[in-house]
Amino acid sequence: MIRCCWILLVVLLSAGCAAKRASPDPAFVAERKAVAYLASEVPAWSRENQCFSCHNNGDAARALYIASRKGHRISAAALADTTAWLSSPEQWKNNKGDPGFSDARLANLQFAAALLVAIDTGQIKDKHALSNAAALVRADQASDGSWPVEPTNAVGSPATYGTALATYTAWQILRDLRAAALVRAREKTETWLSRLKPDNVPAASVLLQFSHSESALDLLRRAQTADGGWGPYIDAPPEPFDTALALLALRKHHDAPGVSAIIARGRNYLAAQQLLDGSWPATTRPPRGESYAQRVSTTAWAALALLETRTR
Repeated sequence: MIRCCWILLVVLLSAGCAAKRASPDPAFVAERKAVAYLASEVPAWSRENQCFSCHNNGDAARALYIASRKGHRISAAALADTTAWLSSPEQWKNNKGDPGFSDARLANLQFAAALLVAIDTGQIKDKHALSNAAALVRADQASDGSWPVEPTNAVGSPATYGTALATYTAWQILRDLRAAALVRAREKTETWLSRLKPDNVPAASVLLQFSHSESALDLLRRAQTADGGWGPYIDAPPEPFDTALALLALRKHHDAPGVSAIIARGRNYLAAQQLLDGSWPATTRPPRGESYAQRVSTTAWAALALLETRTR
């Protein structure tokens, strides 16, 4: 009788362990829901508005290209119009839309960033398109080497970036191009980024992605909140966008002491904040605002963070 009870206990414990191993990772479940949400929203914008947007066809499309590379099945229809649009930077100036809500400088950056990823993932074959897009981006560079997008907003936002994130995005676009004018622009950008002070979470995240900065890494360690997320500043309430930026920066330093655990907590925070439809609440400045553009871009950044920090 004792032997039978012991065998039954072992079987039950083994079954419990197997069930635990089979339990889906909440962050991966969130990733799949986010991809489904974005795959619906990306083509809907151009179809319904007869124009292309920074948030849907820039940020969100970039997340879908990465998702495709990570093994998600994305229907051809979800990205077809966006891919055609991104392939022709010379046409971007003809984009329709409300001029009062358009920033050509920001649009060039976000479309060029999506184009870069589309080329990297093999969705677009013409690499000359990136040189054309980079020329548009370079034309908007300030004399100090930066891209001063929303210069009065030190921490930026998901859809409007802010100067630090905009400048880092431009550097990514210019990084591997060899035309003399683009090389000079990149060198000025690198000088500006090397002088960036990590005095908030977005700036620290940008600096940590650009180079190994102990001060930036230290700020991100100290700024993580009790529930695993990050806000724009140390001790600020967490937001999905700031959390995504921090995770994208930390992934390059996952071997540093304690960083893998920090990343795991951040992923769990994002999974817990996701809405039922697969999106995330918009990170707005000031917080708790309502904005479709910010909501889609917030979701794109959160999805990118989950995709890029997944370990399997």
